[in-house]
Amino acid sequence: MDIPFIKMHGLGNDYIFFDCLNQNFINDPSQLSIRLSDRHFGIGADGIVLILPSQKANLKMRIFNADGSEAEMCGNAIRCIAKYIFELNPNNCKQLTVDTLAGLISVKINTNTNNKFISATVNMGMPKITKQSIILNDNTTYKINCVNIGNPHAVVFVDDITDLQVLKHGSEIENYPIFSNKTNVEFAKIIDKNTIKMRVWERGTGETLACGTGATATAAAAFANKLTNKNITVKLLGGELQLKQTAKKNIYMTGTAQKVFTGIIKIN
Repeated sequence: MDIPFIKMHGLGNDYIFFDCLNQNFINDPSQLSIRLSDRHFGIGADGIVLILPSQKANLKMRIFNADGSEAEMCGNAIRCIAKYIFELNPNNCKQLTVDTLAGLISVKINTNTNNKFISATVNMGMPKITKQSIILNDNTTYKINCVNIGNPHAVVFVDDITDLQVLKHGSEIENYPIFSNKTNVEFAKIIDKNTIKMRVWERGTGETLACGTGATATAAAAFANKLTNKNITVKLLGGELQLKQTAKKNIYMTGTAQKVFTGIIKIN
């Protein structure tokens, strides 16, 4: 069976999207994600995303990491979906509600004077934060901010971000025993009151160029610890996101999304 797909990315955090609004042809998304995400023997991506109908929202999103595990939510993927849906019907789609495993997420599409997509602003909700101190196998101790933004994150503020931290310690923290379903890991450096630099080790994928929920979790931890103002820029390897906390404590994330190419794959 020939199935069309769309390759999109949010700041380099790339996914293979399947429009299943009219019919879902994907029987085993976990195995399909493993096969297609391979950057040498597949299309290459951080995972796959199914766009599905929903009785509770405009649509439903299911996201599968490169290792086949299902994630609750993805800030970069949801912006990509917003761009895709908006461009299907640009005169009647400036607001979306998306059904995810993290709950219902509202998205606002931002356009220019020619009604062309510029960015999407996502209401990421009100994060829950606790603190932990952990010791890794090499006796490195980290004080981490455990942030639930619909999916789990461990945010570590450091003076400088190194490959050792991200590539080795990130993997160890992901699988640390206190996280029953593993965790995403962010190493963040405060640049000033308005700017944070961040790298992320994503659960089920490894290091990615960006993570929308990770940037939100990092901003939430910075706000809670009074390290920054409540309207900041988070600089990731793939680009920048804007994070703002309102008086009601909800955090809004704004960023771009890009379509890379479309194609057809054959599924037996």
